[in-house]
Amino acid sequence: MAGRLRQPTGRYGGRSAEERQAERRRRFLDAALQLFGDSPGFRSTTVAALSEAAGLSTRQFYEEFRTLEDVLAALHLQVNDWAEGAASAALAEARALPLAERATAVFRAYAANVTCDPRRIRITFVEIIGVSARLEEQRLERRSRWVDFICAEAADAAARGEAAPRDYRIAATAFIGSVNGLLHDWRAGWVDATLDEIVDELVRQLLAILRPGGWVPGA
Repeated sequence: MAGRLRQPTGRYGGRSAEERQAERRRRFLDAALQLFGDSPGFRSTTVAALSEAAGLSTRQFYEEFRTLEDVLAALHLQVNDWAEGAASAALAEARALPLAERATAVFRAYAANVTCDPRRIRITFVEIIGVSARLEEQRLERRSRWVDFICAEAADAAARGEAAPRDYRIAATAFIGSVNGLLHDWRAGWVDATLDEIVDELVRQLLAILRPGGWVPGA
């Protein structure tokens, strides 16, 4: 397939071509969340099976996507956008709170969003791995956005005198790895704890990074 088919134009059933296209795309992504994130998984799903699950035709699939990898890429970005939106909204509401309370609010919102649907965890931490160099680059790029998020908040905390002033990029990268691993293992049943206990542990780890032993506020 050299490229996607030409999109229809004009209004039909009271909706524009753009609205109909957005609806088709949403249906394909909803179906992909089910098939990729549960059973049979990305590697065992076909275009025909995805189209059937979406209630659409394979012709309509190729109007929206070139390959199933394109669908997985779009779904991975969507799942990350949901989590990022939840964390950002929580931070905006907690901006005036002390550091520990801000961090708790953000991690509680992030963890609740990521773990509310096991299919989201599978897309983010399992199905995306090892598919292609392109998706690996996308995965690392999205993880770097979380590193930037933590570094920005660490810099803000340092400016407020709540954290030691330093370059946090390496520490943030290591911390993100532990966040992802802990949430994945918890959702898989390998960690015997409540989600609140998971969040509390992550906050303790972050505060230990931001406030190392021997650091004196205002020094």
